[in-house]
Amino acid sequence: MCRRDDTSVVALADDLSGAAEVAALLRLPSRLLLHAADLLVPAAGECAVVDLDSRYLDDDAAADAVRAALAGAGPAAGTPAAGDDTGSGARAGGPQRPGAAPPHSGAHADGSRAFRAVNSPTGHGRTLWYKKCDSLLRGPVGAEAAAFAEGAGLLVIATALPAARRVVRGGVVLVDGVPLHECAAWRAEERAAPRSVAEALAPLPTTDVPVEAVRQGPLALAGRFREVAARGRHPVCDAESDADLTVITAAAALLGPGTRLLGSGGLASALGRRLGFPSPGTPQASPAPTGTGTTAAGTTGARGSEPPLLVVAGSADPGVTEQVARLVAAGARHVPLAPGLLAGPDPVVLPALAPGTVTVLSVDGSDGVRPGSARRIVAGLARTVAALPGRPDLVLTGGETARRVLDAVGVSTLWPVGEIHHGAVHSRTTDGRSVVTRPGSFGGPDSFLHIAAALRPRPLSSSSPLPAAPAATAPSQQGVTQ
Repeated sequence: MCRRDDTSVVALADDLSGAAEVAALLRLPSRLLLHAADLLVPAAGECAVVDLDSRYLDDDAAADAVRAALAGAGPAAGTPAAGDDTGSGARAGGPQRPGAAPPHSGAHADGSRAFRAVNSPTGHGRTLWYKKCDSLLRGPVGAEAAAFAEGAGLLVIATALPAARRVVRGGVVLVDGVPLHECAAWRAEERAAPRSVAEALAPLPTTDVPVEAVRQGPLALAGRFREVAARGRHPVCDAESDADLTVITAAAALLGPGTRLLGSGGLASALGRRLGFPSPGTPQASPAPTGTGTTAAGTTGARGSEPPLLVVAGSADPGVTEQVARLVAAGARHVPLAPGLLAGPDPVVLPALAPGTVTVLSVDGSDGVRPGSARRIVAGLARTVAALPGRPDLVLTGGETARRVLDAVGVSTLWPVGEIHHGAVHSRTTDGRSVVTRPGSFGGPDSFLHIAAALRPRPLSSSSPLPAAPAATAPSQQGVTQ
C-alpha cells in the first residue's frame, strides 16, 4: 500500500460506471472486467477492477458475489507474496489490450506479465483490496461490506465524495449540506435512505471516527484505527475534503497487509494520489487500435471515416435532461423513445447511424414512467442499441444502463484511457471501440458537450446529416431509468 512499484490493486464495484470511475482515479495501468470469473491479479504497480453488477441484487446474492471474487485470490490475498518473473499464472487466451502484440511475441513479453491469475500462488509485492461503494449508499452496501470484511484484519471505511459535494460529518452523509435521508437523492429507490453510514453498513460492526480525529494526522489516526480493531469493529471515517481522505489512506498504509479499504470514488482518488501516476489517464493510455476512424482520445480521422457516436442517456437524474438539450442544440440528433416500446420484448428498430454523426438516445418521460418498470426500460434500451447496424462508439450514463448495453453488445473487458471530466471515463474495448461511462448524477449541464468534444473535436454543427428520429415522439422529459 505504500509504494506504486510493490503494490497491485484489485477493486470490486457494484456497478459499471463506479468501476470505471475507480479504474481512472487509481491512476494505474488498469483493466476493467465485467465478469469476476475473468479476474486476473495485476502485477505490482497495476490494477484490476471488477464490476460485480450487484447494485440490484438482494443481500445474500450480493454478499456471495463479493465472497466469490475474494475466494479466487486464495490465501495470499492482501499479503506479501514471493514470486517469479515468468508470469506463468497469466490466463491463456484472455482479453488483450487494444493494439497489443499477439501473446508470446517479443513485444508482448512485458504485457504477458501484466496480469496473473488470481489462483496463482506467484506474484510481485502485495495485493491491496478496495471495495467501491456508492457515495449515496445505494445498493446492498451493508451485505457487501460484511462479506468484504471477512478475513481482513481491518476494513477502513470512508464514503465521502467531496468533488460531488457529498461529505460525511458525524457519521452522516450530507449532500450539499443536507442529510442524505432528508434530500431527494433517493427518489428513484424503493426504500428509505439510511440515516447514517453505520445504518447502511449493518450488520457490519462499526465505530464512527470524527473528522477531528482524522485531522490529527496519519500516525494518530492509525493508532485510533488499531483501538477500533481491538474492539472487533471497523472505523467509519468522517471526511469533508480530499485532504481528509488523503490522511485516511496514509493512516491505513501504516496498518499492515491485512487492511482493506471501502469507500466511494473520493477514497479511490486519494489512494490513486498515493500509488498512481501524476495525473489521471496517463498510465492507462493504450496503443491506437486499428480498423476505426477514432485514433485516440481527442483525435479523429476524416469525418466520413469516423464511426457514429451514440449517447445513451439512461439516467433518472434531472440534470441529464439539460445535458441532452445542450448537446442537441450543438447539432446532435435526439431520438426519445416511449417507455412502453422499450419495456416490450423486442428492440425498437432504428435507422442506421451515418458515419461521423452524433445521436442521443433517451427515454421519453413526458407521460411518466410506471414505478418498478425502470429495469425493463433499461433492458429495452440495451436491446435497441445492440440491434443497431454497425459499431458506434458509445457514451453510457448510469451504471445499470452501461452494464446492460455492454452485455447486449458482447463487451466483457474495457481498457481505461482516462477521465474526460470527473466520473466520465473513456475506455477502449478489446476490438478498439471507444466507450465512455458516467454515473447519471455526475457532470454539469455541458457534460455531454465536453464528452462529445473529447471524442469528436470537430464542431457538431459541421457534422454530416443525422438520421431521422422515429415518428410520433414527443420532446423527452428524461424518463426514470438507471
